[in-house]
Amino acid sequence: MIALTTRLYQGESDLQAIVDLLNACELVDRLEEWASVSTFRVGMEDPSVAQVKDILLWEDSDGKLIGFSQMGIPAAGQENDGWLWFRVHPQARDGKLEREMIAWGERRLREVASERGVVMKFRSELRDKQRDRIALLESCGFICERCFLRMARSLLEPFPAPQLPERFTLRQTLGEEEAQAWIEMHHQSRIDHWGYYPLTMEEYQYYLSNPNYQPELNLVAVAPDGTLASYCECYICPEDNDRNGRKDGWIGDLGTRRGFRRRGLGRAVLLAGMDRLKAAGMETARLGVDAQNPNGAKQLYESVGFHQLDAFLVYIKEIGK
Repeated sequence: MIALTTRLYQGESDLQAIVDLLNACELVDRLEEWASVSTFRVGMEDPSVAQVKDILLWEDSDGKLIGFSQMGIPAAGQENDGWLWFRVHPQARDGKLEREMIAWGERRLREVASERGVVMKFRSELRDKQRDRIALLESCGFICERCFLRMARSLLEPFPAPQLPERFTLRQTLGEEEAQAWIEMHHQSRIDHWGYYPLTMEEYQYYLSNPNYQPELNLVAVAPDGTLASYCECYICPEDNDRNGRKDGWIGDLGTRRGFRRRGLGRAVLLAGMDRLKAAGMETARLGVDAQNPNGAKQLYESVGFHQLDAFLVYIKEIGK
């Protein structure tokens, strides 16, 4: 194998090389994960990424970037887990570098486990068609923990109009103006979901600052007493659509708080979100869903015409104290 050196991420000066590496991988892997400097820059601002410690780059003797690995670790007091995301240039894939990346992620998570005095869950996500990577993770002691589905539905075909329960109203979210109330609704909606940890104000503000955030695509159903009861977050990625030659809109998140379920609110805000995406010129709605969602989300999406495109698997390995 070519002699490699490793170094930490240095910020803006590394962005183009990272994006070039990711797109070289996409040409071979065909995962619909094209990257651009602008979108990657936004991702680097995620509060869960401690850039100095949690991003490592691998370079060959000519200084060419051939490997990228990143850990996402929630702050102390949130979920005790860490997510590894890594890519290796197609011409350098032999399994050895990939194992080094996994070992680096494990060492990083052991540091956190020791600092916090807890058992950490080391996770990595991949497509179900990535058989080589599945074999790699399993050989490193990971087991499959969860399956998520990506689904789609044409917006050119008719779909029902949203029907809210009596005296409930629908409007777009107000951003910073109602941030605390929105976060509290989000918590009550997702507290029983797999892998959930409370959303922080910093994380919500980061979401609002995303260049693709459009307030008119983010809806909330309000109860007669003013309680925020249900929500649907939608977004559009113009760069992805331009590259793919499609007009896709995304249902990014949808939920109904405890005490307001089984009234048709989730279905109503979902249909309203689809309507907003169609009005914005989108032809297809896409979304991701936990195949084992305890509140019947997959069945809800299927009931309005969504169908499965592909599946993502989450692998896990527990890291002791």
